[in-house]
Amino acid sequence: MFQTGPFAANIAVEKEKQIEMTYQDIQQWVGLNPVLAPWVLGTVAVVVGLVLYLVTRLLIARSLIYLAGRTANKYDDIIVAKLRPYRFAWIAPLLAIYYLAGLLPDSAELIRDVVLFLIAWLVIITVNSLLNGVNAIYEASRFYRGDSIQVYIDLIKILLILVGIVLSISWFTGKSPLVLLSGLGALMAVLLLVFHDTILSFVAGLQIQSNDLVNEGDWIEVPSYDADGEVLNISLHSIKVQNWDMTITVIPTHRLVETPYKNWRGMEEAGGRRIKRSIHLDVTSVRFCDEEMIGHLREIDLITGYVDTELAELEQWNREHNANPRHPVNGRQLTNLNAFREYTCAYLKSRPDLHQDKMTLLVRQLEPGPSGLPIEVYAFTKTVDWIEYESIQAEIFGHLVAAVPEFGLRVFQEPAGADFQALLRAR
Repeated sequence: MFQTGPFAANIAVEKEKQIEMTYQDIQQWVGLNPVLAPWVLGTVAVVVGLVLYLVTRLLIARSLIYLAGRTANKYDDIIVAKLRPYRFAWIAPLLAIYYLAGLLPDSAELIRDVVLFLIAWLVIITVNSLLNGVNAIYEASRFYRGDSIQVYIDLIKILLILVGIVLSISWFTGKSPLVLLSGLGALMAVLLLVFHDTILSFVAGLQIQSNDLVNEGDWIEVPSYDADGEVLNISLHSIKVQNWDMTITVIPTHRLVETPYKNWRGMEEAGGRRIKRSIHLDVTSVRFCDEEMIGHLREIDLITGYVDTELAELEQWNREHNANPRHPVNGRQLTNLNAFREYTCAYLKSRPDLHQDKMTLLVRQLEPGPSGLPIEVYAFTKTVDWIEYESIQAEIFGHLVAAVPEFGLRVFQEPAGADFQALLRAR
């Protein structure tokens, strides 16, 4: 039966006295054997610490890893992986050494300071690892939308390291941490110089997050850094971009808000990618449509209605304004250029892979130049996928270039070596 009441309390007091007497006896023995005692106690401390480390490693660390592997939840796997229980198991032997340090009165203070130093940095390293786990859990959760919290986590890590440095100095100097912190005012100018980039990066990180400028997963272009690709990571000091040629570009965080860049996220969110490309026509091939050309154009299904309607309107206008029919320049006439432009617009509207109403779709003439008369296609595909977008664009312009001769037009092209050779042979 268990002892209760005053009798049990007396037994506990007696056991405490026995432990205290044993502790004092060991200290007396250490005093009588100043050479042998440190070696004996050191060996005992190593053995006890090793036993505690193995027990903690087997019972706690391995149990955590086993339990995390048995659950269906992936978040505990992330926490355990970042915590590294085998590393944290060193806390137990360090605490044992801290307790046994009292057996060596002459060296107890130094041993305890070293042990506290090791425990503090072990805790700081573990907490930093847990913060990485928090970030990994956040990015794996359903609430993650590309808004990185790495900047704030990096700042907390820096603050923890600063706290560890202050506490370490305090233990070895014997001064209060508050005294050390009060003396930092004189070193503020030096700290500002040392952490100049860190402060700028933190402020830039706040601007990026508050204004939603860049998120992980965004496609950005930063010409000054030759960056053109997807944002892999946003941290306190750097932004990592994987370019489309699979190279990696690292941009200082504070430089991004100072440097012109383009973020393609708007295009991806809108669900349409712009086509803006021109076909350059030879100006000398532009002419009025004669009866033969008009008959040919009526056979093109996409503009049959346009040709009839346009001819009726032009004929009415010429009749109302008494235009002299003997020469086509005396009135309004249908040109092959206008017919081709109308055909291009009708062709684009017939394609189901282009936005018709939600986004701009037009065909326009640009200013003629040394390279001919540009006819520009301005439209948006319904896909933002790069491969599909290029396929649609290539199909559109392949069709239009092939259709140009059907309107009596020619595509402008600079003369090549073969052209000069043909000219020489003709002579």
